[in-house]
Amino acid sequence: MATEYGHGYGHRGGSGFGGAGADGRSHRLPAPLRAPFEARTWREFGYVLLGLPLGILMFTFAVTMVSLGAGLLVTFLGVPVLAATLAGCRGLGSLERARARGLLGAEVAEPEPLRMKKHGAMAWMGAALKSGTSWRHLLYAVVQFPWSVFSFVVAVNFWAYGWAMLTYPLWFWVFPMYGGQDGLQLYGDDTHSIYLDNPFEITVTALVGLLFTMATPWIVRALTSVDRLMVGGLLGPSRLATRVVELESDRGVVVDTAAADLRRIERDLHDGAQARLVALAMDLGLAKEKLAEDPGAAARMVDEAHGEVKTALQELRDLARGIHPAVLTDRGLDAALSAVASRCTVPVQVEVDLAARPAPAIEGIAYFTVSELLQNISKHSRATRATVDVWRVDSRLMIQVSDNGVGGADATEGSGLAGLAERLDAVDGILVVDSPPAGPTRITAELPWRG
Repeated sequence: MATEYGHGYGHRGGSGFGGAGADGRSHRLPAPLRAPFEARTWREFGYVLLGLPLGILMFTFAVTMVSLGAGLLVTFLGVPVLAATLAGCRGLGSLERARARGLLGAEVAEPEPLRMKKHGAMAWMGAALKSGTSWRHLLYAVVQFPWSVFSFVVAVNFWAYGWAMLTYPLWFWVFPMYGGQDGLQLYGDDTHSIYLDNPFEITVTALVGLLFTMATPWIVRALTSVDRLMVGGLLGPSRLATRVVELESDRGVVVDTAAADLRRIERDLHDGAQARLVALAMDLGLAKEKLAEDPGAAARMVDEAHGEVKTALQELRDLARGIHPAVLTDRGLDAALSAVASRCTVPVQVEVDLAARPAPAIEGIAYFTVSELLQNISKHSRATRATVDVWRVDSRLMIQVSDNGVGGADATEGSGLAGLAERLDAVDGILVVDSPPAGPTRITAELPWRG
């Protein structure tokens, strides 16, 4: 599970004011001047425009059906009406998630389905009425309507007034020619009126329109940010359901990792120590047959067998050390990591600042993490020194491994660091890699303490 340092990294472009955008292309215009013409702005404006008719539809459906169902609760008919209302709101929620995904780029996962212990209409109605997700969809259908009215009015007015004032120098002639007045009326009463009709006033109007036009995309973006929160919070999976999915995924990673470790141990035993022991038994058998007729050859064969025994014992020690070394169980991380550092090909300074020991499982993962990272340093970093620091912050165990090598460590999927990150994630851990080209490399791991 080693990662090759110095390979697999690429240049990361940034986006700046008037610089490269998110797509990597450079722009000559600054963002405020560019925003009114960007596709994202028009998609978000289209989202706001569509929000009002859909909000009216959802609000009307939700209020009408809930009122009908509540009124019919005195009879049994109210229950299926309310269940059908919740099911309809879930269907409208699917439409809203698709709209947010297509126009806002908001990826909202599907909520958890109805959980029915039995089959049949009664079980379905009970599951629908007890589902918190269904009631959140109903709440969205109610609260989205007033918000869609507000956002529609704000966005359309800013957009219309901004472009109207910006283009006023092009169409102000309409008023004296067809309206019978000098220009756009700014103020008027029974005694006097103010018209925007001279070049200075027309220019100021266009400049104010330019400010409105440049500000409108950011106002629309702020409005749609609220929509993103509403869609994600009310139409997506609940935190509990998301956590369950994460735990199921982590359990799968743990099971796969354990299976892979068992296969590795079996392979190492079969190809290493077991094969050597079989060869040793055969050599000793041949030595026993030659003992009477050729003692010298038998002695040489016994001597070779003695060497094979030493090699097999070393392989067994290495295999046991990779599983869970005895020094870790007996003396903790400080001694175990010092032993690992002593086998590294570069000098390693180890500093463990722990007043107590974490849970054995966390201790084992921390040992494995440092062992893998030091193995990477030995194989790929071309470093001359390395450091290992271990300390505790509140309820988290912090590990940092640094070296002065060539850098460029890649934590993308498919590398050894990606596999290490998956192992840490399985226990709510985090792996952060800071390894610019030409180094140095600093890898930080964070694990729950669970002492």
